[in-house]
Amino acid sequence: MIDSYLTLNESVAHKLTRKKSRFIALLSPVTNGPDVERRLQAIRKTYHDATHHCFAARWLEAESVAEVSSDDGEPAGSAGLPILQQVAGRELVNLLAVVVRYYGGINLGVGGLIRAYSDATSEALDAASIVRRKVTVHITIRFPVEVNSAVMSIIHRFQASVESLVYEDPVHVDVTLPPSQVSAFRAALVETTGARAEVEISS
Repeated sequence: MIDSYLTLNESVAHKLTRKKSRFIALLSPVTNGPDVERRLQAIRKTYHDATHHCFAARWLEAESVAEVSSDDGEPAGSAGLPILQQVAGRELVNLLAVVVRYYGGINLGVGGLIRAYSDATSEALDAASIVRRKVTVHITIRFPVEVNSAVMSIIHRFQASVESLVYEDPVHVDVTLPPSQVSAFRAALVETTGARAEVEISS
């Protein structure tokens, strides 16, 4: 399970020229597949006169990382994959990297294209502000007052962050935890309270 991840803090644009072809690397924060598509459509509209709009994206999806890439008409493997390799090599997620190309009239060859798309992406990433974000799971616990001390001891043991606490009957507590600790936390609550604690989990 992923408790934290590296991602882009804000959008970045970087320009590169190779043999009269202009490459514009555009890095954007994204959260999911539809978000990637929306951002791609906006970039294609802005750079509607470009020869190619090659891209790669990685984002968190449940307990895994989803990846997509496209050569957008360039020779297979010469654009999308080099872009993706730069992003994945830095272990970045929730990021879309688009490299827009304006053809300059001189063929670069497959090797030249790979270097150009890779370098444009790498230099844009060098200029980017990268941040580490924590992943947390929201947990609501309801339990009878008589097991309050047992529940609180579990919360303290797991160092869960208490968001709210309402002393009624049942007691109502909202906490957050890293995803990797959720199963053990729930099991500890069941064992300690004799399954008298009701646990509701949401992202």
